[in-house]
Amino acid sequence: MNPETVNVPVRTVAVSIVGLWCAYFLLITARGWLIGLDFEFDLIWRRVAVTVAAMGVTFVLWLIVRLFDNRSLAAQISVSLVFAMPAALLIAQSQQWFFAPIQERYEAKIAEERGISLRRDDNGNLIIEGPTPVEPQIGGPLGTATPTTGTAQVVLPDDRAEDRWLQLIEMGLDRYFLLLAWSALYLALLAGVRAQVAERRGERFRTAAKAAELRSLRYQVNPHFLFNTLNSLSALVMTGKEDRAEQMIQSISRFYRHSLADDSTGDVSLEDEIDLQEHYLEIESVRFPDRLRVRVDLPHDLANLKVPGMILQPLVENSVKYGVSASNRPVTISIVAREEYGRLVLRVSDDGPGVPAGHKGGFGIGLANVRDRLEARFGNEASISSGPALDGYETELRLPMVKHG
Repeated sequence: MNPETVNVPVRTVAVSIVGLWCAYFLLITARGWLIGLDFEFDLIWRRVAVTVAAMGVTFVLWLIVRLFDNRSLAAQISVSLVFAMPAALLIAQSQQWFFAPIQERYEAKIAEERGISLRRDDNGNLIIEGPTPVEPQIGGPLGTATPTTGTAQVVLPDDRAEDRWLQLIEMGLDRYFLLLAWSALYLALLAGVRAQVAERRGERFRTAAKAAELRSLRYQVNPHFLFNTLNSLSALVMTGKEDRAEQMIQSISRFYRHSLADDSTGDVSLEDEIDLQEHYLEIESVRFPDRLRVRVDLPHDLANLKVPGMILQPLVENSVKYGVSASNRPVTISIVAREEYGRLVLRVSDDGPGVPAGHKGGFGIGLANVRDRLEARFGNEASISSGPALDGYETELRLPMVKHG
């Protein structure tokens, strides 16, 4: 996903808008109940209508704000501050429009409960009528009802237009801060989505880098192997052993047909990996028909475990080079697979003369290549150890048990 297309899912936006205004509806309804307004259907449906209208206005506000999703945070905040105000006034206006038909009726009801009456004359002036209380006498008994004498009347000029504007501004300011709170929530959601996208992008880059590293390490194996086999083939031709040279060419062909069949950076089944090494040893047996012996021990329940392709190749080559080639007697190369404590253990060993005198452990690029590939593929979850054994030399790999599929 490119940075230009990063946005908050519409479903998430809708949930945040609905959640905000449903909470507002519940709070306003609870407030009305506390001040004595009954749960009348005429009142409730108008509140519901205002709430739905507020949701629609907020959604339109989001359509405007989202146009600036890829701008700076300052630009996003500025847009929210500017466009939230007309949106808030529009919500307040919808509330006035829905509640105007019943406002005077509810004002009259409240006045009646307080013992006064409200009405307007022909000029629209507001007339308030109620009993006139008597001045309390000093020293009179406390706790007695205040006596009244006659009826008082107060006439207020018609200022409904001014009142509507004042109410509109007051309600608009209340909704303005609600919309700003929602805008802050939206910007936080957007920042969270950006962080997730950046993390996924970073993970893809890390995966691509690891694949490139594995590809580079594996490509070191094939030229090294080809160099050795061509040298062997050249030696057979120069010594007049054409039949054995032809046999080696056919074996090399089968080997490369097998090794190039799969993804050069991917895992292969352990069965295929060991089968590939048997093809290689078949090639080498042309050079050493009387000296090379092969022993493979692969339990059936481990055959489908996944291992890096050609991970055993450098180890088997080293056994041929430092075990078979350096000996005048038959040498057995063993490839053994075992499960130990929930891990896959692969051992490549030979009963040859072992490490040549003065040769440092590691066998140069071959063992280093295997170590680097294991680290790139498994990190600290894999290990390699190599050293003299009781009757030759042994290299052991310990890998996670990766199952097929």
